[in-house]
Amino acid sequence: MPIRLLPDHVASQIAAGEVIERPASVVKELVENALDAGSKTILIEVQGAGKRLISVLDDGAGIPAEELALAVSRHATSKLARAEDLFRIRTLGFRGEALASIGSVSRMMVESRAPTETAGSRMVVEGGSLGKQEQIGAPQGTRITVEDLFYNVPARLKFLKTDNTERRQIESLVTRYALAYPDIRWQLVVDGKPSLSTSGNGDRREVLSALYGVDIARQMLAVDFKEQDYSIHGFISPVSLTRANRRELTIFVNGRWVRDTSVTAAVLRAYHTLLMVGRYPIVTLFLEMPPEAVDVNVHPAKAEVRFREGDLVFTRVQRAVRRALLAYSPVPELRPRLFWGNAPAPGGGEGSSAGQMAAEIPFPDGAGGGPAEPARIQIHTGTLDQDKLPLLRLVGQVAATYLIAEGPDGLYLIDQHAAHERVLFEQLMAQHSQEKVPAQTLLEPVNVVLPPEKARLLEDQLDTLRHLGFDVEAFGPNTFTVRAIPALIVGGDPEAALNVVVEDFEDDETPLASANEARITARICKRMAVKGGQILSVEEQQALLRSLEACQSPRTCPHGRPTMIHLSADLLERQFGRRGAR
Repeated sequence: MPIRLLPDHVASQIAAGEVIERPASVVKELVENALDAGSKTILIEVQGAGKRLISVLDDGAGIPAEELALAVSRHATSKLARAEDLFRIRTLGFRGEALASIGSVSRMMVESRAPTETAGSRMVVEGGSLGKQEQIGAPQGTRITVEDLFYNVPARLKFLKTDNTERRQIESLVTRYALAYPDIRWQLVVDGKPSLSTSGNGDRREVLSALYGVDIARQMLAVDFKEQDYSIHGFISPVSLTRANRRELTIFVNGRWVRDTSVTAAVLRAYHTLLMVGRYPIVTLFLEMPPEAVDVNVHPAKAEVRFREGDLVFTRVQRAVRRALLAYSPVPELRPRLFWGNAPAPGGGEGSSAGQMAAEIPFPDGAGGGPAEPARIQIHTGTLDQDKLPLLRLVGQVAATYLIAEGPDGLYLIDQHAAHERVLFEQLMAQHSQEKVPAQTLLEPVNVVLPPEKARLLEDQLDTLRHLGFDVEAFGPNTFTVRAIPALIVGGDPEAALNVVVEDFEDDETPLASANEARITARICKRMAVKGGQILSVEEQQALLRSLEACQSPRTCPHGRPTMIHLSADLLERQFGRRGAR
């Protein structure tokens, strides 16, 4: 096959594939251009998950009329002039490809007016073809409207994720930039509904409050570290506030959002030994360093960087985060692992920090729980299936986490958290199958604030939660009011229950509205079950055993983790040399 020069429109679409991967990529490029233009207000409107419409309006410097056609051409930029400038990048954009790439795979309209002009200009770019420029009335700044994204690249359109996923990607991106630039007034409207709005007063903790709620914003620990010409500031969560994934670890380098494994590893190393395995902190860090110390020209998407002194950056990030943790967190008491008589309970537990008692989560009948006043477990009676679990005789509790019981065929070590998870799950599912999940109205409704992308996930699950005994309704942008919860978990934290519903679904391509209720119930029961590290009275231990015996599947929790370890009498005799080793 002979070698030929590609047509311009084909080359443009190939280049666009590197820059514009999905609708969120369009928003990112347009937002970064608005930031580079010195905007103080940025309004973003999205329809149809960004495939139908993306509009970004700013009040920045605008584009002069004589430069408008050049601005939508490939490799046209005002941000660098020489090759040497690539090693001193101080702006977010610099490649001169964004507008040309967007215009080649959509129907794009650019409207802009520079401060020195009395009238604005408009130009339409459709599939890479430039239309006629015309004069219009317009305020200072720029509005870029992108319609029918990937209309001329159907293969790329088919590879996009579900609308829910694409919307969450956009919302997540905008919330990150709102945190990075708190002195800018941000507004995000998704399908006609306000999703994010900030005041632009420069208070980053106020933005945190808008994203996560006042309670979480208050808990976040400030990081303020400076060494030579490097500075690191931002917020990190205390060890008691964690997530099940690392998606809320956000890193900005010189105002640019990046994904860097070494910086992420440095943050996690700072939390080493303080968090349970599989738990991650909420982190928003802003690294400032000389432009020549970081190479941002690694990938056309500009989301990856290379540091000139990578080891030094790693060390400083780790030191900054660890220093903030030690400054705000009390030193835990050293306690023995074995307790006798009325000795104090050990700290920690499942999902808790060193030196802190696990959250006081109630048992099925809704009585208050906790180390000082343990919760009660509802005792279930009835005919037991001996093939599932034999009748057990309680021996006691060890390490405030495991129950020891004797059965006719040996010894049982039972994980109290996993066992209670199973008990709660089967009770809730049994009530739901009978279409009568008893609910308890809260004395005072609880308002829960979620980040925009998670709020949209929860909206899809409100009907499912109502079937499970929750009374939850939308109450303003990204805010929900909880008025009632299932009677089985009365005394539990409603906010924790709602958070756990959406915590791990960000990348789930199954529409959340179709997620089966058993899956949602299992997630709620995991958070509401009694934790490891919580001392139970003898009556509570007995009740937990009886309830576990009544379960249909007592040997595993709803997530498949074993609830118990069985040591047969025959194994014990061999271990003690009564029958000889085999």
